[in-house]
Amino acid sequence: MALAIGATTYKLVFGHRAQNQPVFHKPTGKCFLTSQNHGYAIDDRSLPKDWEVTFRHLNDNSVQGISHLHDPFFAVQFHPEAKPGPQDTAWLFTHFKNLVESLL
Repeated sequence: MALAIGATTYKLVFGHRAQNQPVFHKPTGKCFLTSQNHGYAIDDRSLPKDWEVTFRHLNDNSVQGISHLHDPFFAVQFHPEAKPGPQDTAWLFTHFKNLVESLL
């Protein structure tokens, strides 16, 4: 999604590949454990002005989630559907469902 809105990405030195990767959710101030398997991250300086960073990786401060300020668009870099693994972010599916229903 970041590339689609004109943002850029960069290659992580080691990537994020494992369970129990800690991310910080800026809107709530909570930390969640996630499953991840990726080698690139969003350069937050390249995000358009109407987008915000919602999640950050606590080990390297890389962007792990973005959201549009006004429209019902968001994306995360981790796997909230992962099994086995932490299910701390399963609430994102309810959030997505609520956004879709609000458009109907």
